[in-house]
Amino acid sequence: MSKHGVVSRRSPGERGGPARRAYGGGAREAGRKARALDRLIHERIRLGILSALAAREKLTFSDLKALLDTTDGNLSVHARKLEEAHYIACTKSFSGRVPKTEYRLTPTGRRALQRYLDHMEALIRVARER
Repeated sequence: MSKHGVVSRRSPGERGGPARRAYGGGAREAGRKARALDRLIHERIRLGILSALAAREKLTFSDLKALLDTTDGNLSVHARKLEEAHYIACTKSFSGRVPKTEYRLTPTGRRALQRYLDHMEALIRVARER
């Protein structure tokens, strides 16, 4: 029994939790890499925005809204977070009398997305090793 009154099921010489025992050091490495993920990107709409902009030079608000199947408010909030982090840039203009908002991926955003994808690939690699 631990000092907190919890019964430990590990034998005295056994280290780590069930994942550590089952996967050796891989579980620890996967946990470390998961913590290193960019939490700003690791959200469906924001990841979708960055991924779409990585494939195209620029996209309008309407294009992103249709691609991601989301609402104006939802897209607006997530785009603003990415803009505040300097991952995307927003340009507002008018087409006649109609407002037009366009987004593009910044070099900072491209690097952040690449780091995020590298981390995800490392997690997948560790999971597939076992």
